[in-house]
Amino acid sequence: MRDPTLEEEGFAMKKSNTKAWIMAGAAVAAISTGFLGGAVHAQDTAAAVATAEDNVVVVTGTRIRRPNLKSASPITTVDDREVKLQGAIAVDTFLKALPQMEAGNNENQSNNSDGTAGVNLRSLGGNRSLVLIDGQRLLPQQGVDLNFIPSTLIERTDVLTGGASSVYGSDAMSGVVNFIMRKRLNGVRVDGQYSIYQHNNDNDDLRALHTSRGIELAPENVWDGAKYDANIAMGADLADGRGNVTGYFGYRKMEAVTQDARDYSACALFEASATSFGCGGSGNHAYGKFRVITGPNAGAEYANAKDGSKTWVTNDGSFAYNYAPSNYTLRNSERYQAGGFVNYDVTDHIRFDGSFMFMDDHSVSQVAPSAIWYGRPFDINCDNPLMSNDQKMKLCGSTTSTATEKAWVAFRAATGPGRRNDMRHTNYRFTAALSGDLNDTWSYNASALYAKTLGQFNYQNDINQDKAANALQAVMSGGSLVCKGGQVGCVPVDIFSAKGPSAESYNYIYAPTFTRNEQDILVYNAYVSGDLGDYGVTSPWAEEGVAVVVGVESRKETLDEKRDETQLAAGLANADGQVEAKEIFTEVQIPIVANKPGIRSLDVSLGYRSSTFNVSSSTSTGSEKKTDTWKVEGRYAPTADILFRASYNKAMRAANIGELFAGRGVGNVALIDPCAGPTQTATKEQCLRTGASATQYDSKSIPRTEADVGSALGGGNPDLNPEEAKTTTFGLVFTPRAMPNFSASLDYYKIHIDGYIGTVDPTVTLAQCINTGDPYYCALIHRDPSTGALFGYNVQGGHIIATNLNTGFLETTGFDVTANYVLNTGHGNVTFSLVGTLLSSLETEVLPGLGSYDCKGLYGPICGQPSPEWRHNLRTTWATPFESAWLPAAVSLNWRYVGKTELSRNTEDPFLKGNKSVLNAEIEAYNYFDLTAVYNLPYNVTLRAGVTNLFDKDPPAIDGGLLAENGNGNTYTSTYDPLGRMFFIGLSSAF
Repeated sequence: MRDPTLEEEGFAMKKSNTKAWIMAGAAVAAISTGFLGGAVHAQDTAAAVATAEDNVVVVTGTRIRRPNLKSASPITTVDDREVKLQGAIAVDTFLKALPQMEAGNNENQSNNSDGTAGVNLRSLGGNRSLVLIDGQRLLPQQGVDLNFIPSTLIERTDVLTGGASSVYGSDAMSGVVNFIMRKRLNGVRVDGQYSIYQHNNDNDDLRALHTSRGIELAPENVWDGAKYDANIAMGADLADGRGNVTGYFGYRKMEAVTQDARDYSACALFEASATSFGCGGSGNHAYGKFRVITGPNAGAEYANAKDGSKTWVTNDGSFAYNYAPSNYTLRNSERYQAGGFVNYDVTDHIRFDGSFMFMDDHSVSQVAPSAIWYGRPFDINCDNPLMSNDQKMKLCGSTTSTATEKAWVAFRAATGPGRRNDMRHTNYRFTAALSGDLNDTWSYNASALYAKTLGQFNYQNDINQDKAANALQAVMSGGSLVCKGGQVGCVPVDIFSAKGPSAESYNYIYAPTFTRNEQDILVYNAYVSGDLGDYGVTSPWAEEGVAVVVGVESRKETLDEKRDETQLAAGLANADGQVEAKEIFTEVQIPIVANKPGIRSLDVSLGYRSSTFNVSSSTSTGSEKKTDTWKVEGRYAPTADILFRASYNKAMRAANIGELFAGRGVGNVALIDPCAGPTQTATKEQCLRTGASATQYDSKSIPRTEADVGSALGGGNPDLNPEEAKTTTFGLVFTPRAMPNFSASLDYYKIHIDGYIGTVDPTVTLAQCINTGDPYYCALIHRDPSTGALFGYNVQGGHIIATNLNTGFLETTGFDVTANYVLNTGHGNVTFSLVGTLLSSLETEVLPGLGSYDCKGLYGPICGQPSPEWRHNLRTTWATPFESAWLPAAVSLNWRYVGKTELSRNTEDPFLKGNKSVLNAEIEAYNYFDLTAVYNLPYNVTLRAGVTNLFDKDPPAIDGGLLAENGNGNTYTSTYDPLGRMFFIGLSSAF
């Protein structure tokens, strides 16, 4: 068992053109960006997204293309200038700053990281957010990695809330993230940035704690975590502008930061008292620990004496191993990107578009050194010459016995290197499309997409438990110490002294593992669109006719995951499978009334998609699932000042290959056993429900879950049904003509997902069995037959069953608010841009009919990352009147607010409640301020320099046992800034 553990045209404009540029933007929309270019609603920036070819707006969430079309669903847009103001070189970094987002996989994860970057819209799971490039799928759904996207070529990013399955197919449950790329350059663009973190370690309480425990203090002032990013893009028109070729190359490097470089993460924190932390750690410690399973002293637990003598003494908390220091808070990584886009008007009716994109990303995660893990019964021969007589007596009851006894053994390889997962992702993506007009009414689009992700994982410096089992049995043969049984290459391991094994022993029991993961997606899509107004299909009260889209799509995803023999022998399994979808879809947009008294415009949009899914694998004969999705949307503008909008969608998500066919195995989960250890917190009656025996409870002999980590049995389920969702949004957009520099929007959203694919959280299972005695939950608990522990090495040991199934429902509701205003001060314009989200509910029903819980405003072992009721970003940007290159052309301050959250375990909800905490009862509201200045230099060079987390605010320090879902180093590194303030400087130029 393992431990838990631009082109900057907006900035570069001459001052004489600034006002004209701003007023032009006001004419088409809410003034929003000025020098900001920040997050606004896409339908309010219609002119900005018109295509150069036909001035027809392309809106995320629909394939209908016509002038002045505005989205009926809330869309938040982030343009490239906002990204640069944030100093973000990684796509997931600027996305997770949006209030609608909860970060997924990211650079600040180490333990259990797969090296990718993801995003989680509305906290409903990353697999329920569909990621697109220019309206087409990014990569195979299980292989989605935002590192693949060349940030320097992103024109804007649209984030659409609500189901969009009728338009894009499976997976668009909580919404869509659509990256719109610059694909037609005529010249050269270069961009580079350097950033580094600086932090003052000045938490006096934690530093005093570290001193008392003999832990080396983090430096008072640290500079680390340097990041380097360089990009170049080149393009040229072809054949007098009939076509264009654009290519790009990018390089990024990040330097690692270990947890011992920060006060809050230098030791494994636990709540020692109501007001103070203690430095805890893992019971798999570096001195050597033994729990006798058989023999005359069965049930006794010992540790090697700390002085190195071969004496067994009583094991206690003072032996705990601090696994924190060598873990990464920031992984080192190196990434290369390259690709190109081509478009060409073959004839007046045929346009070809193609693209090729490539990425090679190499990242390394690091966690504490490996161990011979507690929880597996090892055989130890009583005549083992490595044991002292004292140890033989306590294990075997005799110094001369030749019997073999069983014992749980723990020995941390503390003097060895940390475990490292060397992760390499190589991704390819090809697209080709033909489009054009069939006549004045009808147009067509036919496209193909192929993408491949290749993941290679080399897990290093891990101890092979089977080899350890061989090496623990030693005998003398011919005057030499050898392994009993004579296994080839086996070297006996001496873990009967705190001094530890020899280097030769470690070399034998270390066993690297290799995993190769290959995923493919192939998509064919074709549709025709037309304006039926040309045939007279027009409302008598409208000017435009009915627009329609009809199309078909074929999609096939495959996965092939291979593990090496070492993993297979340990009980892990290969996985493979494929999912095929055949779909037909249609959209209709119906203008009903236009330019009538009290009705400037009124229209309705409808969409429908029918899907048939076939799933199969090498171990399954396959099955077929049918589903359909649809949408109804409406827009009503009584005047030019206000637009009311509403949408109702039925969305779906088919089970992915991993959910269907992943091999079953035991792994680590955050878990605290209330029936274990000397201080049980559950009653005897409650613990008997979980499978503990009366004797185990009375003797207080059940081993506690070390470092608050237990075991769960997970894996795939080929009988899963698609998830279904109903999503509702309605709201208004206010663009008053009396205030041409102001706009605002307010939208309500509700997303309800039935039969969601997941597992019953082991913490929920245990809490429900303890608190209610429900036989369904209690039957999922499997305690170790000999000790009653809830952890173990394989299915024979303790674990909680948590395999995939269609569970109950997920539901979230809330409000999104945006406001934008440009103030002309006479000394430059000041732009204010606000994006905020008010969370009303975040509810989960674990199983149908068995109750639900709401994580609004909570965090903790079941609720996961903090879900504050209110989050916002407020950016204020001053476009200065300065003409000198030595003075900034713009100064921008961003205020990021993350509301307070409370510990879910402190509630009375039976699904959530547990041992109450005083110290971590609440995470206070967090206010972060980011400051950036932009300079216009000679030769068309733009310099940006800034600092995020200006006041170097520490993240909240949290008891490690309370963390779940992207928790790392005693905090939530995805929600809060884990490394302090970040200074950055970047240069951009276009020529």
